[in-house]
Amino acid sequence: MLDALFKPKAVAVIGASAKELHIGNQIIRNLLDFGFKGSVYPINPKASEIRGVKAYKSILDVPTEVDVVHMAIPALFVPQAIEDCGRKGVKLVILNGGGFSETGPAGAAIEKDCMVRARQHGIRIFGPNCQGIINTDPEVRAYCNFTFTRPEPGSISIVALSGGVASLIHQAFADMGVGTRLYASNGNACDVSIPEIVQYFGNDEKTRAIVLYVEGLRDASRFLEVVRKVAAKKPILAMKAGRTEEGAKAASSHTGGIAKQEMATDLIFEKAGILSFRDEAELCQAGAVFASQPVPHGKRVGVITNTGGPAVIATDALVAGGLTIPVLSEQAKEVLTNTLFPEASIGNPLDVLATAEGKHFRAAMDTMMDEDQIDSIYINFVTAPFVDTESIAREIVEVNRQQRKPIICNLMTDKGQWTETVRILKDGNVPIYDFPGAAAKALAALARYGEIRRRKTGKPKLFQDVDQWTAKTIIEQAQGAGRKTLSAAEVYGILNAYKIPVAEWRIAANAEEAERCAAEIGYPVVVKADSGSILHKSDRGGVAVNLQNGRAVRAAVNRMSKRFDAQDLKFLIQEYLPGGKEIIVGAKAEEGLGHLVMFGIGGVHVEVLQDTVFKLSPVTSAEAQEMFCSLKATPLLGAVRGKKGVDKKGVTQVIQRVSQLVTEVPGIQEMDINPIIAYEDHVFAVDARISL
Repeated sequence: MLDALFKPKAVAVIGASAKELHIGNQIIRNLLDFGFKGSVYPINPKASEIRGVKAYKSILDVPTEVDVVHMAIPALFVPQAIEDCGRKGVKLVILNGGGFSETGPAGAAIEKDCMVRARQHGIRIFGPNCQGIINTDPEVRAYCNFTFTRPEPGSISIVALSGGVASLIHQAFADMGVGTRLYASNGNACDVSIPEIVQYFGNDEKTRAIVLYVEGLRDASRFLEVVRKVAAKKPILAMKAGRTEEGAKAASSHTGGIAKQEMATDLIFEKAGILSFRDEAELCQAGAVFASQPVPHGKRVGVITNTGGPAVIATDALVAGGLTIPVLSEQAKEVLTNTLFPEASIGNPLDVLATAEGKHFRAAMDTMMDEDQIDSIYINFVTAPFVDTESIAREIVEVNRQQRKPIICNLMTDKGQWTETVRILKDGNVPIYDFPGAAAKALAALARYGEIRRRKTGKPKLFQDVDQWTAKTIIEQAQGAGRKTLSAAEVYGILNAYKIPVAEWRIAANAEEAERCAAEIGYPVVVKADSGSILHKSDRGGVAVNLQNGRAVRAAVNRMSKRFDAQDLKFLIQEYLPGGKEIIVGAKAEEGLGHLVMFGIGGVHVEVLQDTVFKLSPVTSAEAQEMFCSLKATPLLGAVRGKKGVDKKGVTQVIQRVSQLVTEVPGIQEMDINPIIAYEDHVFAVDARISL
């Protein structure tokens, strides 16, 4: 069905106007000026022609079939216009105008009416409150859009809810001399969705990379399912707005709908294999590299320069971006010594000197192409007025056409004077940048995508020793009683059901029972007040640790009984576990997506240090390992000054068991196991809470 949208044979515009400053006029103009290969039909009951094209009073009067109909009319008249399109057999309508769900209940009712009528006739709706699409394919040349950018054909396809951001990105590529393939900005997206468009772009053979902008994900699970498959075969570069509280409010009042929590979107991007950006300029600059360059096999860069200072800046930026500058082999040094000027600085970075000619640049590039320890080439090229810069540009293009390794160029020149040099590089699909830092960041993005493609995420481990029935029963009984918070006995019952190791525990109703339980566990013990109304027990005197005898246990229980006036008050008696490292594992439900699983430094430090990492459930073995290694404090969990590190296998297994628990028992809203005491050969949970 989306072929009708992106490859229409006939386009009509209901609301076509003879007024120059009217959307209905601009769409007709864009179709004509862009060289649309199909038929254009202006629909206007009062005009005989629009921009020299015969106009028709009604869509029903058009003499041929129509694939796409633009509607540049007030929202109130759109439902009837859709009825007419249905009678005509139109496949798809683009609702360019506003006045729909973005305006409130009245507009939402009109939008719903449009959807009902469209479905009755088998019509798809693109929009409303949107720009439309562009297809630069020379066989199509469809500019079903009212914007201004005149793109050259290329291999980058763009999709964005926000028309303003889509236009910004599109124009940025045009300004950089980078062509685009397909373009779509679908506004309210009441029907044709972002995942559908991404899927269509993914199946388009001439789309090499996809640029995506979102302000919120209405159906996050569907988005993840579709986009993950596309990202496995071609790069998706994405950016999400609404990351701050103020930005989220701005996004919620825009056509993107309510912005999801920043963390959830980032994790979706990560899980799907999407390359995420936080700056629109960096997004566009990286896109230029993806449009023409192969993906590197690693992060090792060879730097060629004919000027010193920019090479230093580039090296700093490359290393900051996670890339490395390896030493050249002795064989490479020998070749370069024999081919470059005697004054050239042989190494990496390789300074061929400002007087270097085309043959010198070629020798440098060929040598680095043959170096096994170099994955990509970064060139600093200043157009010195005393050399033939055009010959240098032609050599760079010649090597670039080999597509053996990616090449990126920081071109330092006066583009008004060295026009032919610039033209040669651009026509040769060499990505060029004005600043060394910008070029370095773009190359780093390409290398980062290579890492994403090579990573092995594996599959979630399903533990067969869990008791799902017991965990679900505990939760169902609590829900049946109208409770949102579980008692300690219920929480530890669930942990036991999923074989999450817990320090030995008992529940006591009074001081006498507490003393008996402590004797059964063995001293020393911990006593904790247990009530659904008591949160942050340690802050309120609800925890007593390292109790050495029965007298101390009775005294602690009596103090807590006086301190807390709760009808459901009981006491958790637990084995005291000194030493070890405190960590936290938790989970939080995300509507329509599953759970975010958290791992970090625990105990009282969790809120202060906030050294945590999140993944989307279900968490695979590889992801659990990655979580363990991602903390700033990870080195402290390893061997330090002769002390053995914590039980990494035990920790990652707890992460995976929690992931399986919240996946199989989705009634859990939030879960904290904090702290977990991690030793060198085992781990034990010593406190936990679950809310429903």
